[in-house]
Amino acid sequence: MTHEEQIKIFKKGFPQLDIVEPASVSHGIEAPDEKKLQEYIDYDQKAKVNGRCKFVPASGAASRMFKDIFAHKESSIETLAQNLEKFAFYDEKVFGKAPFDPVKTADLLLGEDGLGYGSKPKGVLLFHRYEHEIRTALAEHLIEGKEYMKNEDGSVNLCFTVSPEHLRLFKAALAAVQKNYEEIYGVKYKVKFTFQDPATDTIAVTPENKPFLKEDGSILTRPAGHGALIYNLNELDEELICIKNIDNVAHERFLPVCSKYKKALMGKALMLRDRIFGYITEFLQLTSTSAHNGPINYIPGYYPVQDDPYATDECQSLCNEIESFLSEEFCITMPEAKDCKQRALALFEKLNRPIRVCGMVKNEGEPGGGPFIIRDSKGSTSLQILESVQIADPELMSKATHFNPVDLVCCIHDYKGEKFNLTEYVDPQTGFISSKSYQGRELKALELPGLWNGAMSDWLTAFMEVPIETFNPVKVVLDLLKDAHQE
Repeated sequence: MTHEEQIKIFKKGFPQLDIVEPASVSHGIEAPDEKKLQEYIDYDQKAKVNGRCKFVPASGAASRMFKDIFAHKESSIETLAQNLEKFAFYDEKVFGKAPFDPVKTADLLLGEDGLGYGSKPKGVLLFHRYEHEIRTALAEHLIEGKEYMKNEDGSVNLCFTVSPEHLRLFKAALAAVQKNYEEIYGVKYKVKFTFQDPATDTIAVTPENKPFLKEDGSILTRPAGHGALIYNLNELDEELICIKNIDNVAHERFLPVCSKYKKALMGKALMLRDRIFGYITEFLQLTSTSAHNGPINYIPGYYPVQDDPYATDECQSLCNEIESFLSEEFCITMPEAKDCKQRALALFEKLNRPIRVCGMVKNEGEPGGGPFIIRDSKGSTSLQILESVQIADPELMSKATHFNPVDLVCCIHDYKGEKFNLTEYVDPQTGFISSKSYQGRELKALELPGLWNGAMSDWLTAFMEVPIETFNPVKVVLDLLKDAHQE
């Protein structure tokens, strides 16, 4: 997309989504009981999978995490200083002993003469203290990975999206723990670091929709949000992918509940996958040319019903079953077709696409997008994760009973065992425009359809309720004082 095309989007904006209603436990979100959870967990253990990988968006510095500390916000730096010894990153050699001066503590935490956390990525920051070690966020993802992502050969595959300038720090954090963890847990970690393609960067504009110029007169471009990571995800060879943000980790005592629900999400995804593959296989058998007298060149009204593979009782009965399945599991309803063939092929096309099962947490005031049912331009409904900026009516957002903790399980291979081209399932009309700043100057930024928003718009999407204990993000440094991050 050229700069001129991007500027047109800034001027015109993105079309408003046709939101039917928020998804709820009664419509669109499954809240499984213990028996159903165990059924999913058991299915995950026995299902055949062509490789598993944990995909962790981890690009960017932790600057937002320390926004109030940078600003020397009085309440924040005082809370930091008063509780300094509770943080895993506390080091007496750096900070000295209590009592701690708030301003000096903030400067030592962020500055290069101290820990230098103001310019480091979240993944390499010390998050949790244990009796015999202190773990970074990256280390906690390794621990989680061995718990529920182990492949049949004992390998644990992880892919972290990082910024090139932070690669050295990530590799050092990995090297510090990998060998030890492999010996303790009897696994082999295969870790990949991948960069967001600069070609996906988008132009920034002034509030008047003019190209935003830097001091040297060049046009400012910016990474286009996490939606650009669909290209990184598309490069993975494994069939089953778990997606979880770098900062959403907790102390290891929370691992049993996190692991339990992650396995349930995977089991549900694999159960849906196998049922879909069964429908596709049956559909192809009923409509293949070998099942009839030669190839069928369908002309409505010309062939007798018995010679039309799409109009047979068997095929239409299967279509009825698929239609019910899509409605019950994915809240998909489709416009009425003009004939049997159009109906059958539309249902087949709807089935033959990537699958994702997304954990949803009850809305307790935490930030995050919400689960909704929307209607597309063709009249089909589906489940989608929307950000607040995509919802024009604030009352709709307030009616959402759940929010998105970014806890996804994806099946990205088709019924032939081949990889889907994930870029074919992006809805380019679901991007959004956000307000940012550059060196104190206001600007407007163009965000590509988010990775778990419009970038997965045309996937088969199912929602499952997961407990709040599985969602423990560190958005600001003081979040590390919460129970989930303390010994």
